[in-house]
Amino acid sequence: MTGKYVTERLGADAAGIARAVELLRAGELVALPTETVYGLAARADSAEAVARIYEAKGRPSFNPLIVHVASLAQAEALAEFDGGARQLAVSYWPGPLTLVLPRRRDASLASAVSAGLPTIALRCPAHLVMQKVLEAAGFPLAAPSANRSGFVSPTTGEHVLETLDGRIAAVLDAGSCAAGLESTIVAVRKGGVIEILRPGPIQIDALAGRSEAIEAPGQLASHYAPGKPLRLNALAAEVDEFLIGFGDVAGDCTLSATGNSEEAAARLYACLHEAAKSPKRRVSVAPVPASGLGIAINDRLRRAATAADE
Repeated sequence: MTGKYVTERLGADAAGIARAVELLRAGELVALPTETVYGLAARADSAEAVARIYEAKGRPSFNPLIVHVASLAQAEALAEFDGGARQLAVSYWPGPLTLVLPRRRDASLASAVSAGLPTIALRCPAHLVMQKVLEAAGFPLAAPSANRSGFVSPTTGEHVLETLDGRIAAVLDAGSCAAGLESTIVAVRKGGVIEILRPGPIQIDALAGRSEAIEAPGQLASHYAPGKPLRLNALAAEVDEFLIGFGDVAGDCTLSATGNSEEAAARLYACLHEAAKSPKRRVSVAPVPASGLGIAINDRLRRAATAADE
């Protein structure tokens, strides 16, 4: 234990889900699995519980949180959906797509989840365990990635404990996350304009534009860092470098030996965690084509490299 809690490790069964819901109802923090990464969940309708997320993560107060919902109907009680936003939800929920929408004035949410903005970021996750928790709880959950701010996102229960052991009440451990990258985030503007705020597992051809204003998680220039200098587009390791390979470039850890972008996305954070633990003082990453899911992978790597340079 490294903090005020003895962090419980719960199984992904009925008893574990029931205990997680009990803790969440009491305003405690529980790390929960999603299809993307593990999220640090708290009831989104409690200012005190949401404040605990910012405290446990050491997260800047201007960085808003994603609110996870059990259904489109629950989301519509929190945000204003026009026809385009509703069609996106129908097409991609449950799944790794977050919608940034105008927040309803009567939304029963802690103000801190929006970080002072008039919008709210909403997602309906596809992970069966997370769905069961949301359904049993009956209230939406604020859930950013379950790691200390500035560190690599967690895709296993062990990753969560590396930075949050003793700082949260429990981890509901359901093994590795399938997608391995945080959700795609889009903002739905007036007139049907859709802007990408963060690339992710879902690519939508109709998306227009790209915003860098901080309206949703994962937009900070420096993020996802392994805590060491990180060099991109490396074809071979230099002295004292931990090389993360891809395709024909073999490494100490390989994203995908066959050059498969889905496998690379699922393994990205696991490799960055391994690199962080390595005795080698620097990290390098082989080139990953910037197309399809590679756009999101390269987005995370660029932010990790920026953080490492600071």
